[in-house]
Amino acid sequence: MTEQARTNGAGAVGGLVKDLPTDRLLQETRDLLTALGERALDRVGTKLGDATDKLSDYAENGGGGPGLAGALAGGRSLAEGRSAVRSALDTGLAQAKEKTRQTAKNLLGGRDGKGGGRGRKLKVTNIVESIEVGVPVSVAYNQWTQFQDFPGFMKKVERVEQESETELDWKAQIFLSHRTWKSTVTEQVPDERIVWRSEGEKGRVDGAVTFHEVTPDLTKILLVLQYHPQGLFEHTGNLWRAQGRRARLELKHFQRHVMTETILHQDEVRGWRGEVLDGEVVRGDEEVREEEAQDQDTEDRADTGTDTGTEDAEAADTDTDTEDDEYDQNDGDDQDDEQADSGR
Repeated sequence: MTEQARTNGAGAVGGLVKDLPTDRLLQETRDLLTALGERALDRVGTKLGDATDKLSDYAENGGGGPGLAGALAGGRSLAEGRSAVRSALDTGLAQAKEKTRQTAKNLLGGRDGKGGGRGRKLKVTNIVESIEVGVPVSVAYNQWTQFQDFPGFMKKVERVEQESETELDWKAQIFLSHRTWKSTVTEQVPDERIVWRSEGEKGRVDGAVTFHEVTPDLTKILLVLQYHPQGLFEHTGNLWRAQGRRARLELKHFQRHVMTETILHQDEVRGWRGEVLDGEVVRGDEEVREEEAQDQDTEDRADTGTDTGTEDAEAADTDTDTEDDEYDQNDGDDQDDEQADSGR
């Protein structure tokens, strides 16, 4: 092929290529590559999203704690193209939210907030308080057993109804709500102690109160309570130790009442002096009072007998002294008679 032919062929091919839509072809190729890249990224993103969701479920169900939940939130923010500052803020908010959720779950005692899971069990709140009142033990004890008087001088106790010698119904104000419960005396010994158990829909309080003589006119009262909270509100109050402060204040109200009212009218405070063992009344109020009256009479008679014996002894000594004086006088008379006879 001659040089002229080659030149003509190249010109024809060049004209053909020039006439082809190369720009459009390049654009279509570019679009194809972009679509393939986006599809690949979507697949990778989907897999990462599934992994993130699994990690989120793991964190929300107690694995990894609030730290992992916050890290996942921050990772999502960065993946969505948000700034580092916004991602850090999302991380902090997620951690705070997770901590709140974990706290509420633990308070309710289970995963589902209904107490059915393996949530952390809160301990019983132990409350120990004591006061001293300037009255004899029997007076302090009698005043304590008049439970129906409590609403008159205690601030939050609204009602106390005594159904029997061992059972009482209580109603009290707790913050802005009202609570009712029933208590049963399991052991009661006059002037010594009272032990009770209780039950209620919103927690219960078991406890004991003992009475100790410091001096004949000074009594120490020791109060021990076991508070068993139930429900979110009660658990939250339990964390605040609000029940301990409430018990302390009510005990001080009792102390104030005894020192301002009871001390002035001690004989008018009757109380209930029965004896209870294992939840059963073994000695009634009248029976105990009769026994105490007999014991008091015996003591009085013993004291009276001792005094009478002393008086008799003193009287006997007086008679002896009188006889001695008479003997001395008679002896003097005999000496005078002897001297008179000698003079004769």
